[in-house]
Amino acid sequence: MERNTQLVGQSSSFLDAVERASRAAPLDRPVLVIGERGTGKELIAERLHHLSGRWDGPFVVLNCAALPETLIEAELFGHEAGAFTGATKARAGRFEEAHGGTLFLDELATLSSPAQDRLLRAVEYGEVTRIGASRPVQVDVRIVAATNEHLPKLVEQERFRADLLDRLSFEVITLPPLRHRSSDIPILADHFGRRMGLELDWPDWPGFSANAANRLLSYTWPGNVRELRNVIERAVYRWEDPQNPIDSVQFDPFESPWLPIEKKGGQALEIVQPESGDAVVSAYDPTDCADFRLAVAEYEKAILSAALERCRWNQRAAAAALQLSYDQLRHAMKRHQLVG
Repeated sequence: MERNTQLVGQSSSFLDAVERASRAAPLDRPVLVIGERGTGKELIAERLHHLSGRWDGPFVVLNCAALPETLIEAELFGHEAGAFTGATKARAGRFEEAHGGTLFLDELATLSSPAQDRLLRAVEYGEVTRIGASRPVQVDVRIVAATNEHLPKLVEQERFRADLLDRLSFEVITLPPLRHRSSDIPILADHFGRRMGLELDWPDWPGFSANAANRLLSYTWPGNVRELRNVIERAVYRWEDPQNPIDSVQFDPFESPWLPIEKKGGQALEIVQPESGDAVVSAYDPTDCADFRLAVAEYEKAILSAALERCRWNQRAAAAALQLSYDQLRHAMKRHQLVG
C-alpha cells in the first residue's frame, strides 16, 4: 500500500496544530507530539523533519513499545560485538543512523527507567555510548517524540523523568481527536473514498448517500483518522454499484451473525440462530384482529427488526437471512421507518 503522508482537514483545531508544527520545524529543538492513536502523530513528525534544515538527512522511526525492555537500549544506542548473548557483531543504534537528521520516538512513555537515563544524556550532551563500548560517539540528531499519555502526570507518579521531560518539551503539539473535528469527517471520507475508487478503477466517484454521511458524522471514531480510513476504504471496495452513491458503511469489521461460539467459565454458550423457514412467533392473536392491514404491517416490521438485530444491523446479511435482495430490504426498511 502506498504510504499516505498527506495532512487533510480544515477544522480550526487541526489547522492550529499543523501551523504550530510548521513554525517549530525550522528550529533545531526537540518537539513532543501528543495525541490519541490514529490522529496522525507520525505525519506531524514527518512535517517537522521535511520543513527543517535537516530535510535531506535521514528520518528514523522507532516505536518504543514494539521492543522488549531488554532490547530497547541496544536498539536506540547500538552495541558492540559480544556485549550480550546474541550480539555476534557490532551494530549502530538508531541515534547513529539518524545522524544529521531526525529521530522520531513513538510511544515515548513506554521507555524503561534505564533507557530514559541514557536518552537524557544523549539529548543533553549529543553523545551516545554503545552497549559494551567504553567511548561515546558524537551524534547530531533532532528528536521528535510522540505519546498518547499525559507525561506530567507520569512525572508525578515517578514513571517518567522530570528532567528528561523538560529537555524534550521545547514545543508540545497536541492533536485533536476526530470526534472534535466533525467538519473534517466529510472531507476525509471523500479523500480516502476517491483514492480507493481510483485503486479500483472506478470511472467516477459517486460519493456517499445522505444516510451513510449522517452515520459517519454521528460515530465517535475511537480509532480516529486511521479508523476512518479503514471504514471508508472497506465501504468503497464492498460497494457493488459505483454508479450510485455508497449507502452501506460497516464500522466494526468483526460484525457477523456467524461469530464463533462464546465461552464462559470454560463452557461454550451457543447462540442458536433460527434457520430460514422456522416459524416466527407472532405477537398478535390472529383470532382477534380488528385491522388486517395494520396487523400485517406490524408483523412485517417485527420480522425485519428481529432479522436486523440478529445480524447486528448488517443489512446485507439480514437480506440474505430473509431471502430478500438488498434493495428489497432497504425498501422495506424505509417503508417501516427502520433507520440503519
